[in-house]
Amino acid sequence: MDYIIGMDIGTTSTKAVLYDLKGKVIDYTSNSYELLRDASGMAEQEPEEILEAVTSGLKRVIGQIDWQKDKLKAVSFSSANQSLIALDENYQPLTRIITWGDTRAAAAAEKIKNSDQGQELYERTGTPIHPMSLLCKILWLKEDVPEVYNKAAHYCGIKEYVLYRLFGTWQMDVSVASCTGMYNIFELQWDEKALALTGINQEQLPKVVDAYEQFSGMKEEYTKITGCPQDVTFVQGAFDGALSNLGVNAIDDGVAAVTIGTSGAIRMVSDHPVIDPKGRIFCYALTKNLWVIGGPVNNGGVVFSWARDNLFDAEKSTADLLQKDSYDLLTEVAAQVPAGSDGLLFHPFLGGERAPIWDANARGSFFGLTQMHTRAHMLRAVLEGIVYNLYTVLLALEEVVGQPKSILATGGFARSELWRQMLSDVFERPVTVPQAFESSCLGAAVVGMKSIGVIDELAEVRNFVGKTETYAPNPDHFDVYRELVPIYIRLTRQLKTEYQTIADFQHKYAQKEPETN
Repeated sequence: MDYIIGMDIGTTSTKAVLYDLKGKVIDYTSNSYELLRDASGMAEQEPEEILEAVTSGLKRVIGQIDWQKDKLKAVSFSSANQSLIALDENYQPLTRIITWGDTRAAAAAEKIKNSDQGQELYERTGTPIHPMSLLCKILWLKEDVPEVYNKAAHYCGIKEYVLYRLFGTWQMDVSVASCTGMYNIFELQWDEKALALTGINQEQLPKVVDAYEQFSGMKEEYTKITGCPQDVTFVQGAFDGALSNLGVNAIDDGVAAVTIGTSGAIRMVSDHPVIDPKGRIFCYALTKNLWVIGGPVNNGGVVFSWARDNLFDAEKSTADLLQKDSYDLLTEVAAQVPAGSDGLLFHPFLGGERAPIWDANARGSFFGLTQMHTRAHMLRAVLEGIVYNLYTVLLALEEVVGQPKSILATGGFARSELWRQMLSDVFERPVTVPQAFESSCLGAAVVGMKSIGVIDELAEVRNFVGKTETYAPNPDHFDVYRELVPIYIRLTRQLKTEYQTIADFQHKYAQKEPETN
């Protein structure tokens, strides 16, 4: 038997899936790690924890291979994008991993956005101006943490750091590079004006390679830990969002993929870069010949988790006693409330927001609360708010690339029948849920298969996705959602003027130590 491993170095965990060459899952493992947060907007991780998660994951799934009769053809990588590590001249970390969710570069982002350079930078790089980008993070280090900036000889993201540690390679795939805000997506090279703004040069950044780039020769200390032979081929891969589209077969024209995990996104694929004149959506590479256009949101399943932990703590405990998934129990509660939550709206901006408003200071809110509303109403409003927000991203995407012919839904939320139906009702079109397991890992494996010649084209992923289930929109809910969504959008615009004010207040007082007598 021949095998391939798809490995996803994600925001909250690293997953490794062992597939046969027909895309069948043979084994799976997931290793979680802590996301370090505080009131300043910090969202960091320890590089060594993630390196250990990668080696542990490889060891686990490689352990299923019988080396006497089986062969591991390749290991291919997916990773979260827009993470930053500053390194010294010896490639030793000067920072932890500053993740995409870190908002401390908000002031730097606003400064660029309000300058003459902001829109031009976006139009060359395809990355909206936001604290998530490496461009803004490096500017923040330069202006606010000069002791790190002045010592930094190199910069990279988590995948590049892990591969450097394992192999000594210093390279970044075009997919991750295109998410940095410093890579010209039309010239396929680091953007000189973006680098000049940060004060760094391209020698401080990894060499950019395509997704199919192969390498081997894992360092001996890690071959001993993982059990991986040194001659196994490794493939660079791409960033997780692009590979998720590939992993559910959403790479044809007119096919949109909606993903809600911890965060969320809507993405479509094109054979050429596409830029939004209003700067609301991104354009990132999958490979040098395929481009992913879409919008990410910060607030997906993490908002549902917040509602569970803060509004339904007792029910969570009950679910534990019944050995029942707490999310399943709560969706049953939310399903008892009519569509539209009897006029209760929720803006899910608990972690700022990316698309389509790109405002790190955005804050969450309930609107329309009355004495008749219950916790169940609030829970359904939370779920609907997440979907409303994704729908506003779809509206922006439609302006730029046209209406999708079909929509595929993936991620943890896709397990919920209520959410699938809600998505179809708000979007007013059928939503198809593929059976594909860990779509980013499968996407990475498919890239690996093409790299080593097992398949001829990425479109052969259609043979690996498995069964699908389609949900049709319920016409009885159209009038409700058609009336509420415009109110939701108008409120977002009206509240925007106060997001900065309340964020400043929170930053001012949240870190104060309580007075003691």
